[in-house]
Amino acid sequence: MSDFLGVGWAFPIGLDARKRFALARHERDIEEAIYIILLTPKGQRVMRPEFGCGIHDLVFAPNDATTAGMAAYHVETALAMWEPRITVKSVETQADPRDQARLLIHIHYEIKATHDRRSLVFPFYRIPGEE
Repeated sequence: MSDFLGVGWAFPIGLDARKRFALARHERDIEEAIYIILLTPKGQRVMRPEFGCGIHDLVFAPNDATTAGMAAYHVETALAMWEPRITVKSVETQADPRDQARLLIHIHYEIKATHDRRSLVFPFYRIPGEE
């Protein structure tokens, strides 16, 4: 099972107490991979321009239901494409009541190898325009 869940560099990249690259293991490695996928705009990686998430195209989009739906779509599509160790169960969006520029994206997923259900909240920051 641990082979399937994996081990990778911790994100953000850093050193451990023994001055070696810090590693993330198992479930933590999957969670960090999700953040890497979502934080990478498509086209950023020269050798793999299709990698990443299209959510960054919405930075200047209005704060409305259409933008929220598009954000959920981009997140679900990117995770289905780039993280084979999970099954996305649902992606829900919610405007942050304390910050109108922030959209909270609730991601519910299951780790395929263990059937362990997990969730995380990804904050997406928009740049509000004149709405």
